[in-house]
Amino acid sequence: MRNDPSFIELRARERARALLDDGSYRELLDPFEGIMSPWLAPQGVVPQSDDGMVVARGTINGQSAVVIAIEGTFQGGSMGEVSGAKMAAALELAAEDNRSGIPTQAVLCLETGGVRLQEANLGLAAIADIHAAIVDLRRYTPVIGIVAGTVGCFGGMSIAAALCSYLIVTREARLGLNGPQVIEQEAGIEEYDSRDRPFIWSMTGGEIRAASGLVDALVDDGISAVKTAMHDAIAKGVPAQHRSDKYADFLTRLTSFDTRQQADTAQIKQLFAGEVK
Repeated sequence: MRNDPSFIELRARERARALLDDGSYRELLDPFEGIMSPWLAPQGVVPQSDDGMVVARGTINGQSAVVIAIEGTFQGGSMGEVSGAKMAAALELAAEDNRSGIPTQAVLCLETGGVRLQEANLGLAAIADIHAAIVDLRRYTPVIGIVAGTVGCFGGMSIAAALCSYLIVTREARLGLNGPQVIEQEAGIEEYDSRDRPFIWSMTGGEIRAASGLVDALVDDGISAVKTAMHDAIAKGVPAQHRSDKYADFLTRLTSFDTRQQADTAQIKQLFAGEVK
């Protein structure tokens, strides 16, 4: 019998509720507000009344917090004008709280393929706002990103994940700039077979991301396991240097790799071996 219930199997709203202190959950712009994308229905796509974005206020360890969770089952967790604005605004308000002397923590549950193609530039603009808001907020408090599964985190939102102070993943998670099908479409199946699941996870799965030092905690799929990692990350405080500030070292490593060869797990580990300085 499983002692720690699955975190992956939870929907976005359930994830947010699970991460906040018991009884403190309060959703902002919930489905009853009816704020949804105006662009989907004209294109024959049934909209969702929260646009697939859950913003919940409450407390974590008794301190003010916001948990923002993307619903991966709605349009693959894709980001549009409304959903992106909800996340960006929540992060901006958290930064304002901190500037006003109200310490407010932020946790992002990222299950997304990136920008919503039906909303194109509007989604891209919203994701850019999210990036700016994370960089602003992380000066005051660690911004915690969680990628659990099953959608993964790709596209512009993988950049949002990279900007987080700390990243938590499960083995089932995937993290990458471009999704497998996009790479296969552009580079060919010989380069990247999107149907080869073991290969895909060997390249972008949580385990290899942890071994590469690109995430901070690899945890089992369980509510308690994820919460413990979240609490540990919050307790570390704001990093002396964020991972995204170490771009010069990453660029040096990447330029040393011979792209004429097909990368594999061993080469990835070797490429990113050792502490990034």
